Amino acid sequence: MVMTGTNANSAADDTSPDACDAIIIGAGFGGLYALHHLRDELGLSVRAFDSAGGVGGTWWYNRYPGARVDAPSSPFYAFTFSQELVDDWDWSETQTAGPDVLAYLEHVAERFDLSKDIQFETWVTGATYDEAGQRWTVETDRGDRVSARFLICATGALFVANKPDYPGIDDFAGECHHTGRWPHEPVSFAGKRVGVIGTGSSGIQSIPEIAKQATHVTVFQRTPQYSLPARNRPLTAEEAARYKEDWPNLRESMNRRGGWPFPTSRLRASDHTADERHERYEQMWAEGGMHLAINSFVGVLVDEELNEEVSEFVRGKIRSIVHDPETARKLLPDYHFGTKRLILDNGYFETYNRDNVSLVDLRDDPIEAFTETAVLTKHGEHPIDMLVLATGFDAVSGSMLKINPTGRGGVSLAEKWDTRFSTYLGMMMAGYPNLFMIHGPGSPGVLFTMPLGGERQTAWIARCIRHLDEAGLGAMEPTDDAEAAWDHEITSMAERTLYPRTNSWYTGANIPGKPRQFLAHLRGSQYFDRLAEIADDGFHGFVFEECR
Repeated sequence: MVMTGTNANSAADDTSPDACDAIIIGAGFGGLYALHHLRDELGLSVRAFDSAGGVGGTWWYNRYPGARVDAPSSPFYAFTFSQELVDDWDWSETQTAGPDVLAYLEHVAERFDLSKDIQFETWVTGATYDEAGQRWTVETDRGDRVSARFLICATGALFVANKPDYPGIDDFAGECHHTGRWPHEPVSFAGKRVGVIGTGSSGIQSIPEIAKQATHVTVFQRTPQYSLPARNRPLTAEEAARYKEDWPNLRESMNRRGGWPFPTSRLRASDHTADERHERYEQMWAEGGMHLAINSFVGVLVDEELNEEVSEFVRGKIRSIVHDPETARKLLPDYHFGTKRLILDNGYFETYNRDNVSLVDLRDDPIEAFTETAVLTKHGEHPIDMLVLATGFDAVSGSMLKINPTGRGGVSLAEKWDTRFSTYLGMMMAGYPNLFMIHGPGSPGVLFTMPLGGERQTAWIARCIRHLDEAGLGAMEPTDDAEAAWDHEITSMAERTLYPRTNSWYTGANIPGKPRQFLAHLRGSQYFDRLAEIADDGFHGFVFEECR
């Protein structure tokens, strides 16, 4: 075990844990900013742990071919707090590739000297709250025991990889890789028959790249998807310079507009004819990115009739792109547009026009077993040399449950969340004093720009810590009533939309046995206004303890 900072000593041979002010779990966007802000702005002693071999969080693990940010991201999927950081980093494309995101985060860690306080290749195996001492003690697989007043869980909304439980899947003898745990050494598809299970974001991004090399690709599709053309292109020097010069205004716009500086449509569909609406859809499709979803007409995710019109427009595009009518039919989604994670692609549907790509629709032809060399479905046998699992994650709640912290009265998080993911503000939980989550259940999370969301949540955490210190208080936690009210608010907000009508990882439907619950706050900018209002109002919904 090696650490380069002043807190590098292991307590494996000592009965008392090492002590610091705050422990951070995770070294992705959220964890890195929390470390910088709490250490360098608040002056706290901080230790961070991450299972990866370096910084990056999700981007350290997700190295599958074609990995990109699911948004027209450059330069907006990045930290916003430092003009100097904006000025000294150059983004090359409108839709950032995974390796570029990772390089950026490595640059951030170096620029702010963050790695000295992060212990990598270390899994947190437990976290326990000491009610008498008002401290959290964290244990790791490397024998560390570290205690702190504050525990910040930046564990990632999309981290715990979901491996499907198909009969005999472990009998397959060829290479098998999950897109969320991709090898760091090069993976060659040349001369191989590759089976890909899953057509979510990572599947849609990787399938076109795999098909360029493989002898044959068989896609096993569980659910057809709405995917929009990314229209990725190089950023011009003029664009890059303009973004840097106008960054303060862009940052303010991002704060007001749900995390992105792009205007959302105020056009009402009822004010336009069907032909005019179709012309608008064509324009948004040609521009690419998320414009069809956010900039066509008001209410696409609320108005069922309007949503069906947009859904059918995208289905028409799929029919026109894919040459074989039967393959096109299999690719047509039948759920409400936008109620699963919207995906940006770089030639996904066009890939099915290749001679070396075939599609198996698992709704009609389900997987029944695996052999050492093949996938057996109801209607056929599909020989493969390599299996790629693009089967997603136990999203939002899974990474916290993997740690399974123990709060007051010895209650584990698995017990607390057995039937409902109860939080207040998506950041704290009754019974778990001074434990903060970044992008937890009930926060905007993946529906907001996550780097900016992490910055703003960390700023609120800092307000909590300052409030405790200035008031001479030892601990804070939400009340059960505040949790219940927040849960009702999240659910009511979702039920006014079409989101809950679709089985998705937004509702936990992708994991057998997971409680069904919409996991995100749908109004990002208003959410952060609420955080500020609650702090300004003396932290309504929280109870406090005197220092012990």
